[in-house]
Amino acid sequence: MILSGDAGATKTELALYEQNLKDLKLITSEKFLSREFSSPEEMIRKFLAGKNEFIDSACIGIPGPVDNGKVRSTNLPWELDEKELSGKLNITMFKLANDLECLATSVNFITEDNLIKISNGILKSKDTQNKVVIAPGTGLGQAALIYGGNGYKVVATEGGHSDFAPSDETEDELLKYLRKKFGHVSYERIASGSGILNIFEFLRSNEKYTVNSELEQKIKAGDPAAVISEEGISGRSVICEKTIDIFVSVLGAQAGNMVLNYKATGGVYLGGGIPFKIINKLKEGKFLKAFLNKGRLSYLPEAAPVYVIKNESAGTFGAAVIASEL
Repeated sequence: MILSGDAGATKTELALYEQNLKDLKLITSEKFLSREFSSPEEMIRKFLAGKNEFIDSACIGIPGPVDNGKVRSTNLPWELDEKELSGKLNITMFKLANDLECLATSVNFITEDNLIKISNGILKSKDTQNKVVIAPGTGLGQAALIYGGNGYKVVATEGGHSDFAPSDETEDELLKYLRKKFGHVSYERIASGSGILNIFEFLRSNEKYTVNSELEQKIKAGDPAAVISEEGISGRSVICEKTIDIFVSVLGAQAGNMVLNYKATGGVYLGGGIPFKIINKLKEGKFLKAFLNKGRLSYLPEAAPVYVIKNESAGTFGAAVIASEL
């Protein structure tokens, strides 16, 4: 039996898979609120309680760079060591992986009915070209699939923390605003759940935009990023709509940067918790305009198809694939 997991700053999914030759069959899965647990160990014990299954191997995807089996999670108060977890949980083959490494591993297994195409691209064959994954959720995860003679090698990155580059005057002002607040301004400060709130607060500081008491109460009572997204998508709030427009444009620009960084004409895959929820905004045109705005090298992102991953459990499945290969 294989134990796999995809840990996010908000939720963590754990699953059991049965391996039959090369096929993986999902047996059961469960989602947990990440911050209610001191570590994955406590969560795994709760998940496995009463199941009486022998775990042959395990892989858990964690947000943050994994170095020699150890990771300090970027958006969670977890410092983890896979050898320590292996011993405590009595799972001999136990691996910690970057969460985007797990999501990227799943890409070549995802069926078309679990993808929404944003752009067709112009490349006829994508089977031997590099691909990239970018996943805005609580943070901004990124990974690449590099093609070699024997298939794809997944490369986990921390590119979401690279320096934000504005592309118009509004984004120039946004950069100045965030620099005063954070010092270093990365793409994650904008193209993520927390980034949506950062953009909103920036616009709010401008006298051009107002926030009525009803919107104020909704934001205080709920998940601010979710409320702003819902109000922006519906068009009920001008400031929220502008917030999502900026978010979408910055995400598109960084997705285009990834195509250039890895010559990833094989495809761009948008994962994480946000893209599927704002699919109509992604299709409106601002995303693709920013994605293609690469000057003399615009023909590279033009060649790359762009997809949104619908399957919320893709990262968990990718972790199972990694565990199956241990």
